Amino acid sequence: MTNFNFFIDGPIVLIYLVGTIAAGLWARKYVRTVADYLVAGRSVNLYLGIASLAATEFGIATFMANAELGYKYGFAGTTPGVTTAIAMFLVGWTGFCIKPLRDQQAMTLPELFENKFGKWVRWGSGVVIVLGGLLNMGVFLRMGGNFLTVVCGFDMAYLEIVMTVILIGVAIYTIVGGMLSVFITDYIQFIFMSVGLIMVIFLLLINFGWFEMMNTLDREIGPPAFNPFIGDTYGFDRILLDCCLALASVLTWQTTLSRVLSAKDTKTAKGIYIGTSPFFLVRFILPAIIGIAALHYFGPVYTGSESIFAMPYLMATILPVGLLGLMVAAMLAADMSTNSSYMIAWSSVIYNDIMKPIHKGLWSDKKGIMWNRILVGSIGIFLLLYGLWYPLEGDLWVYLQVTGTIYLASMSVLLIAACYWKNANNWGATAAIVTGCVIPLGYLIFKEVPATMDAVNAIGPYKIGVSTYILTGVAMWLGSILKIKIKN
Repeated sequence: MTNFNFFIDGPIVLIYLVGTIAAGLWARKYVRTVADYLVAGRSVNLYLGIASLAATEFGIATFMANAELGYKYGFAGTTPGVTTAIAMFLVGWTGFCIKPLRDQQAMTLPELFENKFGKWVRWGSGVVIVLGGLLNMGVFLRMGGNFLTVVCGFDMAYLEIVMTVILIGVAIYTIVGGMLSVFITDYIQFIFMSVGLIMVIFLLLINFGWFEMMNTLDREIGPPAFNPFIGDTYGFDRILLDCCLALASVLTWQTTLSRVLSAKDTKTAKGIYIGTSPFFLVRFILPAIIGIAALHYFGPVYTGSESIFAMPYLMATILPVGLLGLMVAAMLAADMSTNSSYMIAWSSVIYNDIMKPIHKGLWSDKKGIMWNRILVGSIGIFLLLYGLWYPLEGDLWVYLQVTGTIYLASMSVLLIAACYWKNANNWGATAAIVTGCVIPLGYLIFKEVPATMDAVNAIGPYKIGVSTYILTGVAMWLGSILKIKIKN
């Protein structure tokens, strides 16, 4: 049962959608070059960059995943937010890796690698980035559809229709306006998202009470709800993976880096990271509080894969008419922001790096923009099909971590080596790319095979993830040293 009223909440959502798409389409007249389309002409200022980056990394899938962490682990579930906020602040403050990257004026991460490791490492990096990125994003549409079907009271049989409508709305302005449209709509969505979430949190605190929710945490989970280092509810190996992912994602996640590459100068790029770091913590804390409120209201009735639905069922039940419509609009804002940025990110890598042997940088801007629009549309079709058939099991956040590691492990090692290790070479880079891709990809495959399922599950995704980062670094070192010794 839901409080969503199609005559009151419906128009709120509809007005927002129409306004956002119109704003995105308006930006198309400023798209004249490929640089305009992919990195907004490298003209983004500090405050727009902060708002855009904060909005981009807070879609419905992220919101549901973080609320699920709060429901299952309490405040211990905000550990990824703490590690990411610290990593982002330190990288922005020191300029570690992002300064030389922005100084090179590259449009994508693999473009930097060509100077150090050669064109084939650039191509291989592009393939791995797109593979990991598309698998990571593959569940976004389904999570958005799940949220809307629960909160709005749709029959789950219409899930595919809801997913398709979401995708079409995002694709329209992304295909036409590129990164310029993304930045404009991100700014609008950042405002909606902030207002909606703050109002929901206040309502939950008024209805349930802070201390009452804390008592529920203490009763249902105990001290591990407040300290991830206590017991094995969250786990030390999971904390290690959170730390590895935090630094790697800040350095190499393409949708995050696109703000650095779009900034008007290096100083602005560093400032965007410093200014956005608190929001990366907030994006875990606020959903976690809503997840804790769901635990307080429902109790631990949602287990396994059902725990992802605790937050949307709470909103559908508790939020009054009007506020529910505003919240749905805010979540759609977040989802459209994330999907549009991700589609542009993977499109830019495909065009700029994987297709480089074809266009060789000689295509006209008109032809380049046309092909990027085709790529964005193709990515949308893939996401729709993948979202329909992939069976998500376990924590959503675990799936996001594993698929992200497919490229985060190798790309972070390559970036650090390219910037700060003079002996790094293409042998080491190739070994790192293969190692960082094969281990997590093998985990995703073998955990679905009956003969290997038990063994893989016994190891678990956290140990697999941490070992991927360690072995990828070792592969870079061994490969580079081996080439040096053979040449000498």
